[in-house]
Amino acid sequence: MTFQSPVVRSITSLREVITGWYNNGKTVALVPTMGALHEGHLSLVELAQKKADHTVVSIFVNPAQFAPHEDLDTYPRDETADRNKLSHLRTNLIYAPPREQMYASDFSTKISVEGISNGLCGDSRPNFFSGVATVVCKLLLQVSPNFAIFGEKDYQQLMVIRRMVRDLDIPVQIIGAPIIREADGLAMSSRNAYLSEQERSLAPKLQETIHSMAVNIAMGEPIGDQLQLGITSLKADGFKVDYLEARDANNLAPIYSSGPVHKTKLPAIRIFAAAYLGKTRLIDNVAVPAAKSQ
Repeated sequence: MTFQSPVVRSITSLREVITGWYNNGKTVALVPTMGALHEGHLSLVELAQKKADHTVVSIFVNPAQFAPHEDLDTYPRDETADRNKLSHLRTNLIYAPPREQMYASDFSTKISVEGISNGLCGDSRPNFFSGVATVVCKLLLQVSPNFAIFGEKDYQQLMVIRRMVRDLDIPVQIIGAPIIREADGLAMSSRNAYLSEQERSLAPKLQETIHSMAVNIAMGEPIGDQLQLGITSLKADGFKVDYLEARDANNLAPIYSSGPVHKTKLPAIRIFAAAYLGKTRLIDNVAVPAAKSQ
């Protein structure tokens, strides 16, 4: 008989299962998702299974993180396909609550993580990180996992969640997982399905550009020059650039440099990019390689 991952939709049913696990001395990992699962999501599940005895995957398209003009109504949804993929991995439990389970009609609480949510996607999507922090906090309280797994493609989101967990003393270990890419380098995303055939052929240029920038910065090229060259290159390839920035990988502080890079004086750096192809907004980030010892 083919294994089917069980699905629960209420907090009561969820906690009944998890309480049983904890009573038997087991550990629990949570992988929060909005569904439309791809190999990137599944890599998070596989990491969760290595970290804990039991894994819960939540599927909930969170309205609180969408602005009125964004794609809440058209965001890809296919719970049957998602369940089949998770069942193939023998995921222990799927938590797929309806909207009213997560947000009562008079729901009025929001979590705001100041500072680290500013800039980058926080400027382009001013309500996004508050919506993310609120729903993730609810999921952590509902599931009470030992571990929660998030992908590094949404690196600023990962940092916001880590700060929230630290500030609110939520007893969970937040684990970041590497970006999973298509064969041509494009970071996997549910929104990639929006790309036309022509746009899809251009999309890998985003990763190519920021990877080249990261290598050049590691070799000592001025950061400011590389950022400007990157913007020029992306525009030439047909992208509408939202942002292209170098940030401290540990706290997302902006890094500015117009002269040669002195590697011993710089923190760990990541290059962050967001750009549109047509109506599709793509985000990506890469680490600047560490300086090699002489």
